[in-house]
Amino acid sequence: MGKKELKPCQQPLTGVIEVPGDKSISHRAVILGSLATGTTKVRNFLDGEDCMRTVTIFQSLGVKIEKDEKTLLIHGKGVKALTEPKAPLYFGNSGTTARLMIGVLAGLPLFTTVYGDPSLTKRPMDRVVTPTRQMGANFDGRENSSYLPLAIRGGGLTGISYQLPVKSAQVKSAVLLAGILADGMTEVVEQAETRNHTENMLQAFGANVNKDENSIIVKGKQELLATDIYVPGDISSAAFFFAAAAIVPGSNLTLKNVGLNETRTGIIDVLQIMGVPITIANQQIIGGEKIGDITISKANLTSATIEGDLVPKLIDEIPIIALLATQAEGTTIIRDAAELRVKETDRIAAVVDVLTTLGANIEATDDGMIIHGKTPLTGGYVRAYDDHRIAMMIAIASRITSESVFLDDEASIAISYPNFFADLEKAQQE
Repeated sequence: MGKKELKPCQQPLTGVIEVPGDKSISHRAVILGSLATGTTKVRNFLDGEDCMRTVTIFQSLGVKIEKDEKTLLIHGKGVKALTEPKAPLYFGNSGTTARLMIGVLAGLPLFTTVYGDPSLTKRPMDRVVTPTRQMGANFDGRENSSYLPLAIRGGGLTGISYQLPVKSAQVKSAVLLAGILADGMTEVVEQAETRNHTENMLQAFGANVNKDENSIIVKGKQELLATDIYVPGDISSAAFFFAAAAIVPGSNLTLKNVGLNETRTGIIDVLQIMGVPITIANQQIIGGEKIGDITISKANLTSATIEGDLVPKLIDEIPIIALLATQAEGTTIIRDAAELRVKETDRIAAVVDVLTTLGANIEATDDGMIIHGKTPLTGGYVRAYDDHRIAMMIAIASRITSESVFLDDEASIAISYPNFFADLEKAQQE
């Protein structure tokens, strides 16, 4: 696609919108529904490109999955009914699909080959290959199976106790998914709590999961039973509208049915530290996940220091937080976020490049960035780096630039938020 011109638009964001279903939860619902026995109904499923990769993969493994708008029906027949695929499995650009499915495929008594697009092929997979190999899976691939493509001969796993070397919910989830397919008990010990959707959803499907401080233990060879899942609105997608409402004068915007899982609400903590007026209403718990309606208004922002155990709770929101920081008084410091270097792109380098081009005073560090505010933003030609979160951050930045912003390619946004521009336009027309 060609360059998209994003014209400055200071029109306030008002009214009510509903963001798409949570990407992390949608992936896990497909995985566990496909491993379970019975028909699982998934409401408010995110039908973006990443989650549809996971759907297609299980269809290739013999699972019947029907889709009707935002609802999935997964006709699971249990693990033993899964069949060896006739062709290599394609993960596209989806790191979640890749890492969680490597855990699953390691535990299935099947031979599979898996690959991804050029961006995913550069992302490290040894972090999930290493523990599942310790459990007994066989891998073959580049640099001791550190990168895609991979050949996997799964099955015959034995549970292990594994201490996570990185703060990653994807790695934790891969080991737990392999663990429920293995013999014996599998324990994962975290450095700090990461998003816990896998543990919550395993319990919803009837699995026995024991949690003790930073330790999660699952018993192998558990049979999962189908259930109905409601997918909350994705707080990582909502974060872009939080930011827009906080920086565009006159804004007062409500986002309905947003997921409020305590392992994901770091963005709300940071917004409150920065002085953003936030109200949360209609809180309820559905399927072990808390949801609520969040209202955000324009704020006079102040700087923040973001570090430590807070970082895993907002790792995907750091690009949009960096944009907020350009409009805050004082210096914002983000550290302990080296994981950003191995996302869809090197997000530290990408954020610094984009915001510098738009006139911000920002510098990269090894594990984060330093943003000096408050700075007016201009316009210019910027790259999205084929990264949906960078592309959406650019679109929000253009709301307050003095000149047009030219985005090289918006296609990546379809990964997590196919209707992003329509919702942005709706919020500024209410």
